[in-house]
Amino acid sequence: MNDVTRAEIAVVAVAELFRGDGEIVASPMGTVPSLGAKLARATFEPDLLLSDGQAYLVDGDGTVEGWQPFRRMLDTIVPHGRRHVVMGANQIDRFGNQNISAIGEHGRPAKQLLGVRGAPGNTVNHRTSYWVPRHGTRVFVESVDVVAGVGYDNVAKAGAAAQRFHDVHRVVTNLGVFDFGGPDHAMRAVSLHPGVSEAEVGEATSFPVDCAAAGTTRTPTDGELQLIREVLDPQGVREKEVPS
Repeated sequence: MNDVTRAEIAVVAVAELFRGDGEIVASPMGTVPSLGAKLARATFEPDLLLSDGQAYLVDGDGTVEGWQPFRRMLDTIVPHGRRHVVMGANQIDRFGNQNISAIGEHGRPAKQLLGVRGAPGNTVNHRTSYWVPRHGTRVFVESVDVVAGVGYDNVAKAGAAAQRFHDVHRVVTNLGVFDFGGPDHAMRAVSLHPGVSEAEVGEATSFPVDCAAAGTTRTPTDGELQLIREVLDPQGVREKEVPS
C-alpha cells in the first residue's frame, strides 16, 4: 500500500510504545492512542490487556474479556507498575512534567482545564507516555504552569519511594517520537517522522531538543495498514486528529 499518512505513522509510533510490555493493562486516551494500543494487541503484543476505561477488559473489537472495575484497578493495578497509560498534555517541559490543569498564574489562571485528574498517580505508579497531535511551542514549554504529571526533576525531589515505578517513557507527536534520555533526563528525539526536519522540531519547541541520534520513524507494514484502514478505523477518524 502507498500514500501513508502522518496519522497512520503516528498510530504505528504509539503502537511501538507498548512493544515489550507483555501482560499489563494499556490505558490509551484519544483516537490515535486507542488505535495504537489495538494495533499492538493485534500484532506484536497479543497479551496486552485493553480497558474500556470503566469496568471491563476488552479485546481489539470491543468484545468483553473480563471485569475490572475502576476501584479494583486503583487497588491492584495502578500502584504496582502493571499499567501503561498514554495521556494527552496541554503543556510538557524538558524534564517530562505535564500540565492538564490550568494555564497561567496559579492564583488566577487565564484558562481552566481538566484539573490534575489522575496524572500524579499515573506518573509515580507506572509507565506513562504522552500523545500530542500538534507539536508546538504552546505545548512544549520551558516550565509548565501546573505540575500534573510528575517529571524527572520533580520526582527526584520526592525521594526513592516516589521513584520506584516512575517511568515517563515517550512522547509521540505529529512530528516525531521523543524520550527523556538526555542529560539530567532532558527530552531528546528518538525518531522524526518521514519528511520532518530537525529545524522544524526546533521551531516548534520552546527548549533545545537533541536530535543528533534521531532515526526516522518507521512506516506501517502493508498488514498494519490494512488493519488500520479496514478493521480498526475504516471511517478514517484518525485523519481528523493529526494534521498532515
